[in-house]
Amino acid sequence: MGTERSSSIEISEPLIPENIKALDLEIIPEWKDQITVRGLVVSGVLGTLFCIITHKLNLTVGIIPSLNVAAGLLGFFMVKSWTQLLTKLGFSVKPFTRQENTVIQTCVVACYGLAFSGGFGSYLIALDERTYKLIGVDYPGNRAEDVKNPGLLWMMGFIFVVSFLGLFSLVPLRKIMVMDDNLTYPSGTATAMLINSFHTNSGAELAGKQVSCLGKYLSISFCFSCFKWFFSGIGDSCGFDNFPSLGLTLFRNTFYFDFSPTYVGCGLICSHIVNCSVLFGAIISWGLLWPFISQHAGDWYPADLGSNDFKGLYGYKVFISIALILGDGLYNLTKIIAITIKEVSKINNKEQNLPLVKEIADSETSILKLKKKKQDMIFLKDGIPNWVAASGYVGLAAISIAVMPQIFPPLKWYLVLCAYILAPALAFCNSYGTGLTDWSLASTYGKIGLFIIASLVGRDGGVVAGLASCGVMMSIVSTAADLMQDFKTGYLTLSSAKSMFVSQLIGTAMGCIIAPLTFWLFWSAFEIGTPDSPYKAPYAVIFREMAILGVEGFSELPKHCLALCCGFFVAALLINLLKDVTPTKFSQFIPIPMAMAVPFYIGAYFAIDMFVGTVILYVWERVNRKSSEDYAGAVASGLICGDGIWTVPSAVLSIFRIDPPICMYFGPSGSS
Repeated sequence: MGTERSSSIEISEPLIPENIKALDLEIIPEWKDQITVRGLVVSGVLGTLFCIITHKLNLTVGIIPSLNVAAGLLGFFMVKSWTQLLTKLGFSVKPFTRQENTVIQTCVVACYGLAFSGGFGSYLIALDERTYKLIGVDYPGNRAEDVKNPGLLWMMGFIFVVSFLGLFSLVPLRKIMVMDDNLTYPSGTATAMLINSFHTNSGAELAGKQVSCLGKYLSISFCFSCFKWFFSGIGDSCGFDNFPSLGLTLFRNTFYFDFSPTYVGCGLICSHIVNCSVLFGAIISWGLLWPFISQHAGDWYPADLGSNDFKGLYGYKVFISIALILGDGLYNLTKIIAITIKEVSKINNKEQNLPLVKEIADSETSILKLKKKKQDMIFLKDGIPNWVAASGYVGLAAISIAVMPQIFPPLKWYLVLCAYILAPALAFCNSYGTGLTDWSLASTYGKIGLFIIASLVGRDGGVVAGLASCGVMMSIVSTAADLMQDFKTGYLTLSSAKSMFVSQLIGTAMGCIIAPLTFWLFWSAFEIGTPDSPYKAPYAVIFREMAILGVEGFSELPKHCLALCCGFFVAALLINLLKDVTPTKFSQFIPIPMAMAVPFYIGAYFAIDMFVGTVILYVWERVNRKSSEDYAGAVASGLICGDGIWTVPSAVLSIFRIDPPICMYFGPSGSS
């Protein structure tokens, strides 16, 4: 949550063929045949769409739902439509296999993953002049020298030199993590289940209905977003985005429904506890804590400060958010490392502790054994030599060590070298933890690197060096976890490990171009990072403040802010501990601190939208659980994609300075 990515997809069907004969007769394409031109074209189109969606979410609320399943579904729909059209026109077309579908999904995930790990809504944008001015030119530790405005070429160069290393760091461990340890990777397994179901007769029928549902809600979302634009006026105070649906008093405290298809879609796709945690965090912060602190203006902090001055209420919002995020992240990081060590030791002792049993073979056991044997054989058939992985990592690290100080002079070459020496171990921890829990803690590893490097470099360039090192660490551990997740998907869909690796490389190369270009569309069209913009880039301020904190310490915080931060940090640890020691029937109702932290800084409006989504899903599950399981993901994807697509024409209109014709706003009765 926050800048982390998570998914909680329930896996309810076995991934086995209907019978042994069907398994034996299936022809598996060679790894080169699994990567097709049409697949790469579809991957590029979907990668662009998902990059736009990810940027929009990153620059507004920072919550990124898992889009793996949507990538598999849309990939199936686009290639199937393509092949059916060519067949009707009389052309001979190559059959569309589940392996090709898996390659498309892998390529898309690798591409849009860089919109997340590339820092376009966090550490990179934290370096720009707008964020510097927003924090305050006189703020201690916030130096004009530590500014680097976004530039298309340097951002592409940065992404190129850091994004490929994660792909080479864990390749030698793919057999251990996917086959020997048999890690679950829930999102990867759920995506494999979906793709496998598409490529059966019954699955194809359901897939067609899902695609039709997705298309319907995509059209509704797109048209409604277009309709909203006409009433949105100039600035950020008009239109449905500022509709006081719960009354003007609550509206002033950001409690209102802003009719956002994207956030309602996020509510449908995220778990109930995530959505309720976000709303709970909004109630604690905007309903209780901020009004209470505001009453002490003039005592705890000067009453005449601007709304974005860190020595006032704004400082409490930012630093308490940071405390919750760090408390949750560090607890889960420690927990996952402990689980990893425990599981690895258990595997080492497994052979010595195996009991002697006699297996009784039945038809189901035979199917499962044959299935696993075939999966193992195909996964190992086209391996990636360890020397290729090792030489690739060393070579790319050498290039990066040479280039990074040119882009960020305060980040010296020996600091980059130390990061790359430690990165494989951290990438292993993150990938193993993702396999066990489906929760990637990439941004937590990045924040740890940020604090360490910022404090080591000191005031003269520590902010820039800290933010850049955050990007180095975050990119490696994120792409490594994504690759291992996709290896699991490939393993279960009988796809070649080599085709998975190559498609990851291609997707990453696409992302190095598409992610900066799509971000540049937002940057050129909108006032990114300003308080009055819809795209406030909330994490930019948080990340820059973290870097300043690493350099300066806590001396400049407003009164009682540090005590409150410590309290919320400890609360995050205790809530997580309580969640782990409480029985599941109770722990499922305990909120998630990282999800609670997001509205502390941003506001409560998107929490209302997401809660509407979760209420719709809850009622749907009670009325018809099977229908909700089949179509909720398609509805959510349609709402998110339609609103995401509208961003493109909206940005074009903004670039050409074409403003909405109407400003719809609300005031108290009797006011003019």
